[in-house]
Amino acid sequence: METMNLQPFTFEGISNERPLVIAGPCSAESEAQMVQTAQQLAALGIKIFRAGIWKPRTRPGSFEGYGSLALPWMQSVKEATGMLTATEVANVKHVYEALKAGIDILWIGARTSANPFAVQEIADALRGVDVPVLVKNPVNPDLELWIGAIERLYMAGVTRLAAGHRGFSTYEKIAYRNDPNWQIPIELRRRIPNIPLIVDPSHICGKRDTLFEITQKAMDLNYDGIIIEAHIDPDHAMSDAKQQLRPDQLGELLKKLVIRKEYIENGSLVTIEELRSQIDKIDDKIVDLLEKRMHIAEEIGKIKKENNIAVLQTKRWHQIITQRMKEAREKGLSEHFIENIFRAIHEESINHQTRIMNEN
Repeated sequence: METMNLQPFTFEGISNERPLVIAGPCSAESEAQMVQTAQQLAALGIKIFRAGIWKPRTRPGSFEGYGSLALPWMQSVKEATGMLTATEVANVKHVYEALKAGIDILWIGARTSANPFAVQEIADALRGVDVPVLVKNPVNPDLELWIGAIERLYMAGVTRLAAGHRGFSTYEKIAYRNDPNWQIPIELRRRIPNIPLIVDPSHICGKRDTLFEITQKAMDLNYDGIIIEAHIDPDHAMSDAKQQLRPDQLGELLKKLVIRKEYIENGSLVTIEELRSQIDKIDDKIVDLLEKRMHIAEEIGKIKKENNIAVLQTKRWHQIITQRMKEAREKGLSEHFIENIFRAIHEESINHQTRIMNEN
């Protein structure tokens, strides 16, 4: 699809400086909880209040929100603080109810963005409606599915779009609730250069103690904003208690953030572009060397074919990876990084040799 002509994801009366902050409780639990949380967040200078009205839970029996009954509480927040309001919509009914209640910003959650039918129905319901929409990444690490959800909304005429990065489900045990898999949102930004990226550290981390490091990482990668959970009494929250902050804790986190410039001002001794030029030259050499390596692997494949030798030589592969890991340690490189690179190279070599072995 051609480059999207997106409109700025900006709001009247809210500074365009990074980061845009959207904060509030995971779930709307009571009018008092909502208003008190919003007042404390407004005192920090935060202008957009988020809360889950409808909560898609993994298993039945968990608190799934009060639904439409809680929408008047969002109106109370606006009246008490002047904040804009944002909530998640997962179907057409949610869209109609939220717009009727004057919700200012909608977001599509990870479970919904993974369902093209649901996204299309929401997109159709938003035709002709000028409302900003944040599209969170699907639960699974599928860039095309994420882009597809954004495209469906754009093709329906929604042009105030942003991408929400909340991490990806993984069966493996990792330090976070969801794997950040930073390369996926980075590639999304490359494919859609003008789309704002907004990090959701609450759902990436799943606990409070890593919220700052993930948020700072996103700022270092030039993300545009943050959508984060804050609650006046997080330990007793009705959902996702471990990942929510008190408003004062959120204030401390925001104070600690270092917001770096995307570009260096004139007068620097060495510019980013000069350094990037050096990287490009090295990358060109890497590609050339990989081409030569594959040619040699093909020659080995021909010898194996002539002598009826198996493609995979486990002893040789063990020798390669052991030596390269040793060199990685000596050169101060991550062993995990080097192992991944050489596993990919080895797999490609096997592919080349297998093709030769199967040629008539």
